[in-house]
Amino acid sequence: MPDLFQIAIVIGSFHRHQAKIMLESALDTAATHGLIVKDPVWVPGSMEKPLALKRLLLEPSVDGAVVLGVIEQGQTAHGRVMGQAVINAILNLQLDLMKPIGVGILGPEIQPGQIQERLVPYARDAVLAVHTMLGSPSNSS
Repeated sequence: MPDLFQIAIVIGSFHRHQAKIMLESALDTAATHGLIVKDPVWVPGSMEKPLALKRLLLEPSVDGAVVLGVIEQGQTAHGRVMGQAVINAILNLQLDLMKPIGVGILGPEIQPGQIQERLVPYARDAVLAVHTMLGSPSNSS
């Protein structure tokens, strides 16, 4: 097992103000737990996250990743459908590449008034999930 793990962060820019708060929380949590963070990759929205994740996770030096963003409730089912597709793609990447991905995506269908209080905990918990999975005994072989 390596002494230090490197993780990637993919973050959606559609809700840039909120995303910056999430990124700061993720970077702080990673530093506290001894994780090296590759330069964060900004993508336009959630649909672009799986491709960016795959590109990063195919790099041998990247041990895991964190994905951050917001899928706010809209007036149609688009957010719910998109959220399900994106999460499914992320889970498949995790299993196919055998590298952990911490999901810190708020929503789908989150109300604007629910976003602010969840930014820091979702980002923190996504990093902690990856940290835990990287340190698990089953990953050391």
